[in-house]
Amino acid sequence: MTPLRTGLGVLALALLAGLSAPAATASATPGATAASSPTVEEQRLGGAVPREILRRSGFDGVAPEFGRELAHAHSYAQARHLVDREGSTLWRRAVDRAQGRGPAGGDLSRDDDRPLYWARLGMTREVRTWEPAFGLGDRQRAALLDRLERTSRGQTDIRYPAKGHPRRVLVTGFDPFTLDRDIRISNPSGASALALDGTVIRTARGPARIETAVFPVRWQDFADGAVERALRPHLPETDLFTTVSQGRVGRFDIERTNGAWRGGFPDNDGVSRTETVPVADPAAQPQWTTTTLPYAAVVAAHTGRFPVYDHTEVTEIPAGGSSPVVRPDGPTPGSTARAGGGGDYLSNEIAYRATLLRDRLGLHDTLPGGHLHTPVLQFGAGNTDPATGTVTDPGFVRNRLDIIDQVRSIVTVAAGAPDTRAADPAGRRRTHG
Repeated sequence: MTPLRTGLGVLALALLAGLSAPAATASATPGATAASSPTVEEQRLGGAVPREILRRSGFDGVAPEFGRELAHAHSYAQARHLVDREGSTLWRRAVDRAQGRGPAGGDLSRDDDRPLYWARLGMTREVRTWEPAFGLGDRQRAALLDRLERTSRGQTDIRYPAKGHPRRVLVTGFDPFTLDRDIRISNPSGASALALDGTVIRTARGPARIETAVFPVRWQDFADGAVERALRPHLPETDLFTTVSQGRVGRFDIERTNGAWRGGFPDNDGVSRTETVPVADPAAQPQWTTTTLPYAAVVAAHTGRFPVYDHTEVTEIPAGGSSPVVRPDGPTPGSTARAGGGGDYLSNEIAYRATLLRDRLGLHDTLPGGHLHTPVLQFGAGNTDPATGTVTDPGFVRNRLDIIDQVRSIVTVAAGAPDTRAADPAGRRRTHG
């Protein structure tokens, strides 16, 4: 995710101990509180661009219909069931549209990730501002919002079929971001997640099933353990994972090293965080984690239009030093992180959290995993001014399709690369593939 320095794109031990989002009871809460105001992110829904994207994809009716159904819920249990059902339905609808199933709903290109993003925000706004007659407590509302976020992002939809035992690959993407700079923005990592979810690729080591999920661009969600909660059940059963985000112009990067530092660039709610990545048991927190993706094989392969780099640069405060230093070949012993290869924004953080979780689960030597940065998705020539430009154009669509196709190719090469890592002495992962 750009910006790369002052903003480019674990609680794992807490999750290992069973911590997650606040639990909610099924009964009404005495002294229920009033609805809260829409978030900064949700307030952008009033703009002309989000309305056009929703209308031209057929997703403009999602939130209003959800709101009508929510109004007829007479208990917390009914509301929870509705949220689970409609969140999952939105995710499946977005995946189906991206993969050519069902009606397009309008003239917006099927590969577009933005309808899912804006429709989800419409749904969360409905939950946030809902005031049911039976009363709804803060914890219950937060639990409904949490369930809606998880189901509509594919995080509860990750399922690998046992039949045939294909190799298993997990890929994650992100929402659009920097929307105050250009509200038209699309994120090719999120578009790739929609295009690849549930698909089977043919690798040099046999077929592989890809499952995907999308994450928000919000610091607090990460601090609350959203990444670990979504990935922890699945990493032990996968053969390869890669987190994906938008990075630099005109190139793909496999990020060699991830750093334990948040650089403070504002997120989609306008919140800034400059601090060490917050994790449980900080005394055992490493400053750096590393990729175990087969980067050499991927860089050597022809995977598409854009060059692919093994990116090794980091920014550190050297041991005994006080000022940040850029290191082109990775961190030096005892240094303190100030930016990983993927920068100091949420793309670096998801890579750090996912690879730290891998390591804390004891999978460093048996599970290839790391982070892939895509090229920046650019609009076509003559459509670069957010104030006067259109929400899409042929060059924009072509660029996004090329990035999606190359993500698929990179994952195919990585999943088919020879396994040169140490064998798992317990043999606990190899029940398939």
